[in-house]
Amino acid sequence: MSAAAPRTGFYAGSFDPVTNGHLDVVAAACRMVDRLVVGIGVHPGKAPLFSPRERAFMIAAEFAAAVNAAGTELEVVTFDGLAVDAARKAGATLIIRGLRDGSDLDYEMQLAGMNGVMAPTIQTVFVPASPSVRHITATLVRQIASMGGDVKPFVPPGVATALAGKFG
Repeated sequence: MSAAAPRTGFYAGSFDPVTNGHLDVVAAACRMVDRLVVGIGVHPGKAPLFSPRERAFMIAAEFAAAVNAAGTELEVVTFDGLAVDAARKAGATLIIRGLRDGSDLDYEMQLAGMNGVMAPTIQTVFVPASPSVRHITATLVRQIASMGGDVKPFVPPGVATALAGKFG
């Protein structure tokens, strides 16, 4: 009898920058999978604050404690097409999606339905954000940092340092 294949989850986002909300979702995802592939979406029409390489470094550094605690293998990839295609390429059986509120749920349900048609063997799993991080978005973190505000309550310390380096 052969051992079961490792359960692989795919968690996609821009991660520009990594936030405490991302950490919250990753901690939950690691309890569901043996291998977590984090996909950094790269869109040619968008100008991110951090390069894909910088984001990959932040992801590896900031997610390390959660993946190590769960005994989960972490892989970081970039992709420029559909997340469902990147998930398929990664060998994922689960797509992990974080939910902050009801408006996220409406959008994510539509996305899950479309992905389910395109890749019926990949199940979307929704992870509700913990109450302490539901209000955090990478967009708001970038805006606060760009205006000299304190982002320490919203991001890990290493990310706060990286943001300070971008905005002086």
